[in-house]
Amino acid sequence: MRKATIHRQTSETDISVELCLDGTGRYDNKTGIGFFDHMLDQLARHAMLDMTVRCTGDLHIDDHHSVEDVGIALGQALAKAVGDKSGINRYGACLLPMDDALVRAALDVSGRPFLIWHVDMPTAKIGSFDTELVREFFQAFSTHSGLTLHVDKLHGLNSHHIAEAAFKAVARALRIALEPDPRAAGAIPSTKGTL
Repeated sequence: MRKATIHRQTSETDISVELCLDGTGRYDNKTGIGFFDHMLDQLARHAMLDMTVRCTGDLHIDDHHSVEDVGIALGQALAKAVGDKSGINRYGACLLPMDDALVRAALDVSGRPFLIWHVDMPTAKIGSFDTELVREFFQAFSTHSGLTLHVDKLHGLNSHHIAEAAFKAVARALRIALEPDPRAAGAIPSTKGTL
């Protein structure tokens, strides 16, 4: 089983993450930010990851530090759990519709972090949640997991639908990329022999 546990503590947040890549989509996420918990639940469920996240953060300031630092810790857990990447598909992509929203995600578990983000939100808030934090999460997550990640909004009128479609599209792409390739016989998916 490809698993990892990460504990990250700063003066702004105290975060623990338990992650299993070979899961069934079970989740138990509590960050103190309702909408963000909902998005993390989507990530776990649609990537078929077992995920537990606990975050105590300086929410009296705003949600930024908690969202970004959860992205960091979750990215570190993914990098640790996937190890040397032997036998995985490596690449994944998903074109995901959610009502008015259509979001495309494509990723490479390359060890070379890079984020391309073309997702504009029509509103600044989803409830009390700052929509700009969706990008902040994926920037931290892609950087610390070593993902090359491209996310593009093709259509969308409702910020909630757009954000949720983005999380689900990334999740489905991750599921494909992280699954063992039955033809790879445990080989590193690169002609360089390492990732």
